[in-house]
Amino acid sequence: MMGPVMITQRLADSRGHAEHGWLDSHHTFSFADYYDPAHMGFRNLRVINEDRVEPGRGFGTHPHRDMEILSYVLEGGLEHRDSMGTGSVIRPGDVQVMSAGTGVTHSEFNASRTEPVHFLQIWLLPERRGLKPGYQQRSFGAAEKDGHLRLVASGDGRDDSVTIHTDASIYAGVFAAGQRAELPLAPGRHAWVHVARGAARVNGHDLKAGDALALSNEPAVTVEGTSGGEVLVFDLG
Repeated sequence: MMGPVMITQRLADSRGHAEHGWLDSHHTFSFADYYDPAHMGFRNLRVINEDRVEPGRGFGTHPHRDMEILSYVLEGGLEHRDSMGTGSVIRPGDVQVMSAGTGVTHSEFNASRTEPVHFLQIWLLPERRGLKPGYQQRSFGAAEKDGHLRLVASGDGRDDSVTIHTDASIYAGVFAAGQRAELPLAPGRHAWVHVARGAARVNGHDLKAGDALALSNEPAVTVEGTSGGEVLVFDLG
């Protein structure tokens, strides 16, 4: 039986904020020194951090385990190195996923000495603990996201998306004024919609960069462009 329809806004200005000089970070959910019991995550989505890192700076080598970690770059380049031997630079259009599993260490640095990097770091709880660590990176061209929601990550890697070991499908889209897309939600599914930049109207709610919407027991997610909105939609169990 489906429960009541629920739509909740999470506005950008209400997020947690950390300013470290080299790092400016906004936390959608509780993270590090920011703790809010009302915002501990949504379903298996645990972290959305919007980070801006100064040129030549970054996160030194540090460990993770039992978490699915995605990086989604909006501007600049993010240099990644990890204990699995992976080294790469992630740029706009790229989606990187690191399955921390039984344990992995990695570092993330701004790849430029002159330009800042602006990216989203997203964590989801895995379907089970103790998975084998893994890494994937894939590029999705602007045309694939123009005016519609492109699947970029999924539990089964379908449609050339990266694979995440959790019950979630993640879509990305860029919507100019007048563009519209609808993503049906199966009964019992939930959605989290995050506006990465610009502005968009989601299920009748006007959202700007950093704003988000949680939806439960809605038949679909409807995204309409208002001014160049780049949107991530999480279809969650």
